[in-house]
Amino acid sequence: MDRQMILFQSPVMGVRGLQGFVGSTCPHICTVVNFRELAEHHRSKYPGCTPTVVVDAMCCLRYWYTPESWVCGGQWREYFSALRDFVDSFASVGIKLVFFFDGMVEQGKRNEWVKRRLKNNREISRIFHYIRSHREQPGRNMFFIPSGLAIFTRFALKTLGQETLCSLKEADYEVASYGLQYNCLGILGEDTDYLIYDTCPYFSISELCLESLETIMLCREKLCESLGLCVADLPLLACLLGNDIIPEGMFESFRFKCLSSYTSVKENFDKKGNIILAVSDHISKVLHLHQGEKKLEEMLPLGPNRALFYKGVASYLLPGQSSPWFFQKPKGLIMLDKQVISMSSDPESKQGVPICTEPESKQEVPISTDPESKQEVPISTVPESKQEVPICTVPESKQEVPMCVEPEPKQEVPMCAEPESKQEVPMSKEPESKQEVPTCARPEIKQQLPVETDSDFNLEVPMYAHPKIKEDKPMDMDSEIKQQVTLVSDPEILKVARMHHIQAESYLVYSIVSSGEIECSNTLEDELDQALPSQAFVYRPVRQRVYTLLLGSCRDDISASLAVKEWFVYPGNPLRHPDLVRPLPMIIPGGTPSLRSLWLNQEAAAQARRVDALLACFNLSSSRDELLAVESPLRALCCLLIYLFVQVDTLCLEDLHAFVAQALCLQGRSTAQLVDLQLEYISPRAVQLGSLLVRGLTTLALVNSACGFPWKTSEFMPWNVFDGKLFHLKYLQSEKGYSVEALLEQNRSWLTRFHNLKAVVCKACMKENRRIVGRGHWSSHHTGRWGRQGSSSHRTSSSCGHSGQGQPWRDQGPGSRTHEHDQWRRY
Repeated sequence: MDRQMILFQSPVMGVRGLQGFVGSTCPHICTVVNFRELAEHHRSKYPGCTPTVVVDAMCCLRYWYTPESWVCGGQWREYFSALRDFVDSFASVGIKLVFFFDGMVEQGKRNEWVKRRLKNNREISRIFHYIRSHREQPGRNMFFIPSGLAIFTRFALKTLGQETLCSLKEADYEVASYGLQYNCLGILGEDTDYLIYDTCPYFSISELCLESLETIMLCREKLCESLGLCVADLPLLACLLGNDIIPEGMFESFRFKCLSSYTSVKENFDKKGNIILAVSDHISKVLHLHQGEKKLEEMLPLGPNRALFYKGVASYLLPGQSSPWFFQKPKGLIMLDKQVISMSSDPESKQGVPICTEPESKQEVPISTDPESKQEVPISTVPESKQEVPICTVPESKQEVPMCVEPEPKQEVPMCAEPESKQEVPMSKEPESKQEVPTCARPEIKQQLPVETDSDFNLEVPMYAHPKIKEDKPMDMDSEIKQQVTLVSDPEILKVARMHHIQAESYLVYSIVSSGEIECSNTLEDELDQALPSQAFVYRPVRQRVYTLLLGSCRDDISASLAVKEWFVYPGNPLRHPDLVRPLPMIIPGGTPSLRSLWLNQEAAAQARRVDALLACFNLSSSRDELLAVESPLRALCCLLIYLFVQVDTLCLEDLHAFVAQALCLQGRSTAQLVDLQLEYISPRAVQLGSLLVRGLTTLALVNSACGFPWKTSEFMPWNVFDGKLFHLKYLQSEKGYSVEALLEQNRSWLTRFHNLKAVVCKACMKENRRIVGRGHWSSHHTGRWGRQGSSSHRTSSSCGHSGQGQPWRDQGPGSRTHEHDQWRRY
């Protein structure tokens, strides 16, 4: 019983109401299992095949983050140790883990993403209210994962030698597909969608006991037995109840009618439980009578939501699967606001899942924003390609429909991986651990997926096929497609970017060069502290220079109007539209290098060009020699501190002392010593500063991957340069006026390094006319260095760190405006 109570405390994901229903109404579908025993049974059943568990990593972050402190910026050494223990526990019983991370947000799920981000904003407001009122961290019931946790978890797992993959869309579909194709032991996560997919068994991460390797298995067959349904009915049920694609309120009246006519209402069940039973009963006793004879829209009140509903049902169909609920339809497609929805992924049917791929490498075709039509257009013409790119042209639309799929590879690879991913790509980067691939793929998945099209419709279904599933029915190519371009048109560059994205080696780069759209989730930022800007604005100039680097080879006639869509969460942003952010000119000695020279050039001189590009993104070219003289891993941190103190002049000398002191003291602390640190109280300003620095480290990950990996990723991994509690301790000590010697715990060797690092930061800031002073030098009406572009006036900020008069970065208003240049830069 305790297990079931724990299971349903985590955030709701997937089908609305199903998680609570399973815990309260159908607890018998939850079975306690032991991974050791499951692995032994799997090995006896499939000799020579390594038992593999595919992990939905995004569902597991809360489980993995076990450190007691979470508001100070993250206890990264503790977290890394917890991940190592997790991996070692499964390795000890011979189980291989394959981790999937969300790569991009599907457009069909953008509204749900926004809804969750706005809900997180309200939670963050409550967290800071609690901190200001009690001067301590809230209880675990208000827990919010530290900023950048998902990003750095990818790098941590790769450092631990784990196969880590980043999806080309949201991960759940690729996780379910991978688990089915490679006959995995099961899926480990916390999402009721895994009860709906017809795939391998689903295990709960929140129920996992790492010491015994016991958890709960949720059985979809037992769920069907309880509901009087078959597994093929579950996608229909999920959409009628509401999920990430179908809003919960869309069929509310239908569910109420089902409940009103349901004769077996259980008084001891809650309303949602009875609704699920009533809808299931309607499917079983009413809809089944006409299955295959009537269309769904004739049996259900789909109305204008017909196409969206079909899309929702189709989203659960894995490659090789079909739905008995799709009435035979010659054209095989449904239109959703000018989108094509495939009715099946069954290779025997005449309907199929259209897959968008890159022509040369048979991978996903990147999308470009047309400044005239504001529509997304795919690229298709690749001279080097020996094969035509199948394109479906829609007469009534100005858009073309990419209908390509990846060819069958010569070796078995993960569902989302590059068919040739085990071959080296000539790109300078840090060597990563080589990842193995399970070799027990299910033979029934090795099928072809024909594609059926209709000239009335004009977009691709947002689903993927495995690399093994190849297209054998190319569509006609329209000549107009030759005149359209992607944000980056070089197929080799796109291929490299895609590969590094899938292998979780880069951050945001593929999204920029392919779709020109990126997002960043919530950060622990105090909306009432007007003296500190949001990280979204602080690091925007860096991103703008990265856009120049990545998109600088765009055609001249469209580059002037080029803008990247940024879905960044910050206080006051309602997220109704993305911010349209244009590239910012950058100055690099010798000129801006091409991506080919940064990514593909193996000559020794190319490494220096990569470093120059990285420093130019932070506008630090003038301090190149001083920065490169700093030892690793403090060089990256030093680069970040210079940028921060130049950009944000409400940072003072005491802040610099705290940042540098914690980095030096971290080198001499064990994980156990960091765990034992105690804080006198929690400062809301220090909380935000910790998050600001960690977001800077994620920005370094973006820049480093965009520049061809000039620095090792270890240089900006937080467990090497930052600890939240340790920084908070040094911040409080510095605020009280502790001497540098006291901050450094009387360590003489650290003292010399401290002054050297401080000198590098202060000298670089002075080159930008930024003098770092202590709090005692601040007047009550210090002149701010942040202002709006085109305005000669400067806003006034209050004394260092206290809430004061509003700043420009707080006044920016809702998204959708185009930012030609850095509107929040220092003047």
